[in-house]
Amino acid sequence: MIIARSIDELRQALSASQRPAFVPTMGNLHAGHIKLVELAKPQGDCTVTSIFVNRLQFLPHEDFDSYPRTWEADCAKLQAAGCDVVFAPRETDLYPEAQTVKVHADPALADILEGHFRPGFFTGVSTVVMKLFMSVFAGKAQGVAVFGKKDYQQLMVIRQMVRQFALPITVLGVDTCRAEDGLALSSRNGYLSEAERAEALQLSLALRELGRDAVAAADALAAHLPALEAKAMEGLRQRGWHPDYLTVRRRHDLQTPQAGDPLVVLGAAKLGATRLIDNFEI
Repeated sequence: MIIARSIDELRQALSASQRPAFVPTMGNLHAGHIKLVELAKPQGDCTVTSIFVNRLQFLPHEDFDSYPRTWEADCAKLQAAGCDVVFAPRETDLYPEAQTVKVHADPALADILEGHFRPGFFTGVSTVVMKLFMSVFAGKAQGVAVFGKKDYQQLMVIRQMVRQFALPITVLGVDTCRAEDGLALSSRNGYLSEAERAEALQLSLALRELGRDAVAAADALAAHLPALEAKAMEGLRQRGWHPDYLTVRRRHDLQTPQAGDPLVVLGAAKLGATRLIDNFEI
């Protein structure tokens, strides 16, 4: 397994590759990340995983400095999964000068839900992903990038960016990897105390119940949806959570659904000091 620290080293490592398969991560890898790597491997002729904690997508009060960095354990997991190249640039390698040119996603998609509660988040995500894509795929006729569906809105933003910039990249979305009890795997689960970990499952349970209520509302969904969402939010509040949103949206653009639209239910809520997200297509 090759470890590339600079863009030049990465491109040298990929010089013989015609179709890289790429998994971008911020490290602190868990089984969900490794599943992405394993699914990426047969999609290309060289499997690349990046490990980079991207300052641009953290708000000033968020956990950039304390975000877990587990380099040795990450490399061991990636090697066992058959990863060919690890791209682990230092901040000065990826951003040798202030990144004043940024990718601003469509506000209709990027300024709602996560983008509303974390303003500027998707600008940071889109900018770093574009830079990683240019690092990995420059000079390649085609390639594949693999993302988890747990970050559902992020996946939609990236797909829109790839489509509108006509990048020669196929973006694959992979179903959320879950623990045996159903909790979505997340690097931030490591922040939870034992009691919080037991309680954390309530977010996914609340989303599933909201989804069932939405399906039951059927053609009258639009009329009943505000009350259903408010009920789901209040249920978590009564358990000590601080929810940002629990909502039902249409899948293709995350706008308010109409009768017959394919749906997705999404939620974000803080349990103690830890903010968790989850979603289910229904």
